[in-house]
This record gives sequence, structure tokens and C-alpha cells, in this order.
Amino acid sequence: MTASYVTVIWEAQAKAGRQDALKAFITAAVTPSRSDPGNIDYEAHEVEGRPGTFVIYERWETRAHLDAHLNAPRMATLIPQMLDLIEPLGPDNGIRLLRPFRPEK
Repeated sequence: MTASYVTVIWEAQAKAGRQDALKAFITAAVTPSRSDPGNIDYEAHEVEGRPGTFVIYERWETRAHLDAHLNAPRMATLIPQMLDLIEPLGPDNGIRLLRPFRPEK
């Protein structure tokens, strides 16, 4: 059995000295993202023992809802601001899309 929702795990490391700014940025982005159509969960986490490392856990009803969120007009402003606060994390930029599955009962 396959579930239809999409899960996103996003990890970001703040640039040196920018931890508080990144945490404030993420905090401000949570509520609007939770209000986007199709959002199931949107939770921000700070990684224990790794100062300045944050993980966002998101679930969306469909990939189309996630894409609409990513292409929302506010993102044109937010993404450049975010990129100014984080260290590059490699080719996936810390973003992983997960597709759930469940065994048959």
C-alpha cells in the first residue's frame, strides 16, 4: 500500500555567526507555510548538540501542493534571504523528498 502524501526533510547549517538570524528566519516562515493549501505538517527543529543546524520536516498532500508552496510569490523574496544565511550542503542542498510506503496488512 502506498500513501499519496509527500514528505520533505530539509537540513540547513547557518553560516558562522548567523545562527540566531537563521533561527528567526525559519521561525517567521513556519506559520505562512503551515497555512499553504495542502500542508499536513510543517515543523522546525534545531539539532541537539550541533549549534546552528536546523531541520525542517514538512508533509504535503501531493507533490502539486509542495510545488505550489515552493512557487508561492513570497518565495521569490525568501529564498535569496535564506541562501544568504546558510552554508551550502552539497548537490541536494540538504533537501530530501521522501515517498512513504506501508506494508500490506
